[in-house]
Amino acid sequence: MIWIIGILVAILSVLFYIAHKNTFAPEFTHIDIKIDNNKAKTPLHVLHLSDLHMENISVTPDQLYDQLKDKSIDLIALTGDYLDRVRSIDKFLDYLHVLKKLDAKYGIYAVFGNHDYVIKQHIDSLKMVMENAGVHVLINENRSLNVDGQLINIIGIDDNHTKRSDVEKSYHGIKDGINLVLTHDPNLVLKMDEYHFDYLLSGHFHGGQIHYPKAYHLVKMGKLARRNVIKGLHFHHKKPFYISEGLGQTGINIRLRSKPEITLHTLS
Repeated sequence: MIWIIGILVAILSVLFYIAHKNTFAPEFTHIDIKIDNNKAKTPLHVLHLSDLHMENISVTPDQLYDQLKDKSIDLIALTGDYLDRVRSIDKFLDYLHVLKKLDAKYGIYAVFGNHDYVIKQHIDSLKMVMENAGVHVLINENRSLNVDGQLINIIGIDDNHTKRSDVEKSYHGIKDGINLVLTHDPNLVLKMDEYHFDYLLSGHFHGGQIHYPKAYHLVKMGKLARRNVIKGLHFHHKKPFYISEGLGQTGINIRLRSKPEITLHTLS
């Protein structure tokens, strides 16, 4: 019996070592999305980062910059869960400075996730820090860009998981163009049948972080998780949406069958 316990301990130790090591090895994913030819004229390169979780992130700002400094990036999209402790704001600022150095032509746009709201009344301070660093923080609102004569609507919908999303308000006043939605919880797509989007970017699930064949540990996180839709490119009523595996972790700093993700989306 003792030798069986010893073997189990050894196996778990090896798995833990591998899982922790995985957090230092981000995967770079490139996704090509075809938009209605009547709308899209010029390709738009969108860098997407989600779930940085300052309390459990192994990728340093310098490593992130080295991965991205030679990439063609038009716009940066951040889809929430940056931190859940006020003392982590300064650390997060180091990552924002790196993103600013990438000099994305059309700027940096961000929404909040459920973990960000853990800091409660300090969320306004986080928003101010982000905006002072050059980030456009969208809370149920939108911004429009003119990209070589084509209108791009950046629609930032607040966190669905904590019931802060207001889709109608987020779409208020938009004109006909390409609708790029940023939100944290991808379950929101199930509530958007009456609202058009050409592409939606999200995060939230971490690819399971510990990715079992079926994400039983995520069942409380909504219908998509119960359907095992927890990462990558998917379609809802033929409309594409993407779920990032995130750059950081929650709980224990480990990943199994999942790695931190940096994604570059080309809308063409």
